[in-house]
Amino acid sequence: MGILGNWITNKTAKPFYARRIIKICKQVLHAEAKVCGLGQFHFYINGCKVEDHELDPGWTDYHKLIEYVTFDVTSYLKEGENVIGAEVGNGWFYKMDEHYTFKFPEFMPPNPNPYKPFGEELVLAVELMITYVDGTVEVIHADEDFLVKEHPVVMSNVYGSETIDGRKNPDGWCTAEFNTTSWENASIVTKEKEPTGRMIDQIQPPVKVLHSYQGEYLNNVQSKDIYDFTQNMSGILEFEVKGKAGDEIHLYPAEKLAKNGDVDQMAKGWVNLDSCITYIIGQDDEWETCRMKFTYFAGRYVAVEKPENCEMRNLTAHAISSAYETDGTFTCDDKRYEQIYSLVEKAVEANMVSVHTDCPTIERFAWQEPNHLMAPAIMYMKNGCKLWEKFLLDMRTAQHTAQDYFYDFEENKVYPGDGLMPSQCPCYIPNVLPVPGMGSFYDIIGWGSTCILGTYWHYMFYGDKKIIEDNYDAGMRYLEHLKTKVTEEGFINHGLGDWGNPKNELARENIETAFLYADAVTLAKFAEILEKLEDKKKLEAYAEQVKKNYNEKLLVWNAEKGYWCYRTWDHADELFMTQAVEALPLYWGLVPEDKEVDVVKAFYDALETEGAFVSGEIGLPYVIQTARKYQMNNLICQFILRKEHPSYYAFVLDGETTLGEYWETNPRSHCHDMMGHIVEWYYNGIAGIQAEEPGFRKIKICPYLPESIHEFKCIYRSVAGEISVQVKEEQDGMVLQVKVPKGVEYQIDTTNLESSREITAEKIKIEVE
Repeated sequence: MGILGNWITNKTAKPFYARRIIKICKQVLHAEAKVCGLGQFHFYINGCKVEDHELDPGWTDYHKLIEYVTFDVTSYLKEGENVIGAEVGNGWFYKMDEHYTFKFPEFMPPNPNPYKPFGEELVLAVELMITYVDGTVEVIHADEDFLVKEHPVVMSNVYGSETIDGRKNPDGWCTAEFNTTSWENASIVTKEKEPTGRMIDQIQPPVKVLHSYQGEYLNNVQSKDIYDFTQNMSGILEFEVKGKAGDEIHLYPAEKLAKNGDVDQMAKGWVNLDSCITYIIGQDDEWETCRMKFTYFAGRYVAVEKPENCEMRNLTAHAISSAYETDGTFTCDDKRYEQIYSLVEKAVEANMVSVHTDCPTIERFAWQEPNHLMAPAIMYMKNGCKLWEKFLLDMRTAQHTAQDYFYDFEENKVYPGDGLMPSQCPCYIPNVLPVPGMGSFYDIIGWGSTCILGTYWHYMFYGDKKIIEDNYDAGMRYLEHLKTKVTEEGFINHGLGDWGNPKNELARENIETAFLYADAVTLAKFAEILEKLEDKKKLEAYAEQVKKNYNEKLLVWNAEKGYWCYRTWDHADELFMTQAVEALPLYWGLVPEDKEVDVVKAFYDALETEGAFVSGEIGLPYVIQTARKYQMNNLICQFILRKEHPSYYAFVLDGETTLGEYWETNPRSHCHDMMGHIVEWYYNGIAGIQAEEPGFRKIKICPYLPESIHEFKCIYRSVAGEISVQVKEEQDGMVLQVKVPKGVEYQIDTTNLESSREITAEKIKIEVE
C-alpha cells in the first residue's frame, strides 16, 4: 500500500474509467483529494471535472519518483450521494506504439536499452479526506468498491495519436443516476506490481490551456479538408461531428504544408510523423463532441479526412503549457523585434509540459541543456520558480550511482559511473552508448551541468538559497564524475561541443572544458553561500588548475592580427577561431586580465568576419551576452534582423510562428526553443534590467535603444516587485521612465543610450517611479 493507499486497476494497459458512490450525511467543512493515475488522469466529482488541468500528473521516472495531485474539492461535494470518478490513460507509464512513436534514426547504432513499460497495467490511487463541521474526519481510499470500465479512448499514444470510439461513450458516467450494470469491481494491484517510485505532491504548475484557436479552412487537397490554426503549438484538439455510427474521422496534424497544400508530416531528413487522431462516430445523425484526453498533438495545421455524409464544426486547438504565468513583457515600435520575441515565447510555451521538451513533434524528450542555457531568457518571460525546482528534482532523481548499469550490443553490463547526470531527465529511451564520430548523447557536460548552472540561475532570479542546499551535493558528485572524464591534455571532449553550430564547428575541447571551469567556480560560490569553506578552497584550487591548463594550451598569439586569442584545439595545424571559442572564456572569466582587451578584439573579429551569429545553442547565449557586455549591441541588432539564415528574423520571413531547431528554412523541428537566448538580451540588453544581487534585490538599469526602435517598454515582475523600463525618442533627446520596487537598491546608467543616438546625458530625461 502506497502513501495514498491502494492502487487499483482495470487489469489493462488501455485507458479506463473508475467511479464510486459515497454518501455524505453531515455538513462538510473542508475536503481534499489526492489523486494519481498513471500515466495520465482526469478527476471528477458529480459529473464535474475537478480543476482545469491537463495531463496530470507530471512526467517522471516512475520507478523512482511519482507525483500525485492535491485538489481542494470542498465545493464539489454535497450532502447525500456523491460520485467520485477518474479517467486514466497511458502517457509514458505504458507507451503505446500505434502510429508515430520515436525510434532512433538509421544512421545511429541500434539501441540495446529500449523503452520498457513501468508496469503491466494502468493504475489509479485516490485519497479523499473529508473534514466535517463537527470535527470528525473521514478518509476514503481507492479499493474494490470502485467500479471500472473500458474507456472510449481505445488507444492513446504519448506522441500525439489517439483513437476515440464514440460508441463506447457512457454519457453521465460520473453521476449518481448512471446505470453501472455492465461495470466491474476494480482490482487491487498486488504489492509486487505496485509502482515503486517515491510519491510526492506535484510541485510544478499543472499543464493548462493557454489559448484556444479556431481552425481556418484553407482548401481541400486529395479528399482532405485542410485547416490552419495560425499558430504552431502543443495542443488538444476538440471538435463537433455528425454522421453515421461507426464512421471514422481522421485528423492529421503537421507543422507545415507541402507544396500541393496538403499537410506535410515529414521531419526533414529524419522520419514521417504519421500522427493521427481518429474519432469513431457513436450515434446516427446527432452532433457529438470529440476532445483529446491523454495526449497532445503538435503543429499548426490539420488535415481532416471524413466520409462525405459527415459534418464537422467548431474545430478548435487548445494550446497547452505549464508555463502559463507570465512574468515579463516587451513591446516596441519595430514589429520585427516583437515577432522574434513571439517566436521564442510560443516555442517555450509549447515545450513546457511538466518537463522541458526539446520539441513537441519528434522526440518529446526532457533534454536538460536549455535548463541552464535558456534559463535567464525564460525566467524573464515566465515564472520558472517551481518549474525549475521540478527539473532539478528530476536530475537528482536520475543521477547515477556506481551500481547503475545498462547493456552494450553484446548484452554485457555497462556501468556509466557514480555521479553522472543523464542528458535527459527523466530518460525513457536511454541512448547510453556513444555514437561513432559524434560523441556521447547521454553523458554531456553542457547538459549535465544544469544541475549546477540551472541552480545558479534559479538562485539569481528567485533569491532562495534552498535551491542551492537541495542541489549542492548532486553538483559536487557530478563534478567528481567529470574529473574521471578529463583527458591527459586536461580537457573534457566526449560530448557534443557547440551543438547546432551551422558550420558544424563543435570545438569540443574548448567548449566542454570551459563548462568544467564554470561548474567548479559556480560550486565554489555555492560552498561560500553554504559556509562550506573547505569545499570552497578545494573547488577554487581545482578551477585554477583547469584555468591554468586552458590558457597554457589554448591562448595563443595571433601574429597576423597582432593580438592574443583562443585557438580551437581540434584544428591542430592552424590557428582557427570561432565565436563561441572566444566568447566562453570571456564570459566565465578564464581570460587573464592582461589579455582581456586582446581577446575582446578577437571576439569582435569573429563576429564581424561572419556578419552573423555562427554558433550553436551551446555557445550562443555566451556569444550574445559577451557582445552585450563589451558594447557590441549594434552587431546583435544587425545579426538578428538579417533576412537570411542564420538569423532570428529569417524564421519570421519563412512564415514560422515558433523558433526552428537549427538555423535553416524548413528545419527538422519547427518548434524548438533551444536557441531562443536572444530574449535574455531584450531584458538585460535593450531594457538593461540586470540583477546585481540574487532575487533582484539590487539592480542596474542600463538600457540601449536599437537604431530602428524609437520607443520600447519592458516589464519584469521580479520576486522583489515589478521593474519596468520605457524609453521614448523625442525630437531633441530621450525620455527614460523607470519603475523600481520599494526596497530595491538601483543604479541607472545611460551610457548605452548616449552611444546609441550620439546624444549627451543632459538630453536624456530620467523619470523614476
